[in-house]
Amino acid sequence: MSLKIGIVGAGGMAGYHVAGFRKAGAEIVALADVSKAAAERAASKHGIARVFTSLAEMLRAVPDLDAVSVIVPNKYHAPLAIQALKAGKHVFCEKPPSVNAREMAQLKATAAKARRTLMFNFNNRARPESYAMMDYIASGAVGRINSCQAKWARRAGIPGFGGWFTTKALSGGGPLIDLLHMMDLGLHFMGFPEPAYILARTYRDHIDNKAFKGPWGIADVPNGITDVEAAAHGFVTFRGGQSMSFQVSWAEMIQREEVSVAFQGTKAGGLVRRLFGTDGLDQTASDTCELYTLEHGRMVNRSIVVPADEAMGRIRSALNFVRTVEGKEKPLNTPDQALMLMRIVDGAYKSAATGKPVAL
Repeated sequence: MSLKIGIVGAGGMAGYHVAGFRKAGAEIVALADVSKAAAERAASKHGIARVFTSLAEMLRAVPDLDAVSVIVPNKYHAPLAIQALKAGKHVFCEKPPSVNAREMAQLKATAAKARRTLMFNFNNRARPESYAMMDYIASGAVGRINSCQAKWARRAGIPGFGGWFTTKALSGGGPLIDLLHMMDLGLHFMGFPEPAYILARTYRDHIDNKAFKGPWGIADVPNGITDVEAAAHGFVTFRGGQSMSFQVSWAEMIQREEVSVAFQGTKAGGLVRRLFGTDGLDQTASDTCELYTLEHGRMVNRSIVVPADEAMGRIRSALNFVRTVEGKEKPLNTPDQALMLMRIVDGAYKSAATGKPVAL
């Protein structure tokens, strides 16, 4: 019998969730959004039969749902996921897991008590490049990864002005919490070592300059709030001696948008990187997946060739959720890992506010 899934949120990410769930053989039976018109448009587009204006309404009307997909502004991730878990549903939630570590701890405890699967759309773990790199890491070819550099840096990528992305009360923060994918991927490659300390700085340069707006067509909100950072840089140390630096930004004076994790292991180094084009995935975009090693006394750079994936793992990530619930695959991420990531994000904001290193 196929898994029955309900989606909460009619935004653009719903298309990836729908594609991944259906590819895994699941059935999407309902969609809810606070805007009934938006819900009806999305349901019509994706061929979903039933529409609701709240998760509570959907749960009452469709009690045989197996799982819920949460695609809403960050503030509502934890409350809606907890509501679904308490109703006995598995949950697949968009990133970030929550707006802080305290909420994530509540999520983890609720999932454990309900004995339900809780996963997040850290889709970059599901990219073909990441799967391939993890095969090398798991084989021992890389050795112990001692250091890594995580980057999601944009030159002009502010997602609108005055909307929920730029309102800290709704988003939890700016690019540090929005673009935490590469920090997560770096931790994934390193095996999630226990963090010890973090030192970080945030910057608001260009955050009010509309020349730095991203190309996604997100409408500005007149008289709305823009009270988040434009960029963050930091350095994390781990109890086992490893380290990770990070750079995340919506607006910085760089050449072009870069999404990457580089690492240095005892046997080999590696790089997974996407350079975006001038308008996202245009003809100038490029992907790199490489290992750097020493063979027979010679420096060797090994290119790892994988299939192209313009969805950047988003469809494969949703598929993994269904297969995890069905016991056919291992989860690409866990609540424990999400909690560690949010502890690091919390620590980065605290360090930036105090100007001091923060113990994690």
